[in-house]
Amino acid sequence: MPKMKTKSAAKKRFKLTGTGKIKFQHAGRRHNLGGKSRKGKRQSKAMAVIHETDHDRILRCFPNGGGI
Repeated sequence: MPKMKTKSAAKKRFKLTGTGKIKFQHAGRRHNLGGKSRKGKRQSKAMAVIHETDHDRILRCFPNGGGI
């Protein structure tokens, strides 16, 4: 049986916290920032924790669990 591979797209986008939650970076911070509100740009600076309903779906992309 070959090794199970981690999804490359997921390992680039998510980080695992010490308590087992999954963090992600908000989208929309690369270009065209002049047309976006200050509040939206400020709030999207910080990493956020994914919603609990998506947690299991994203963890399935990491078959070994610790590869995040």
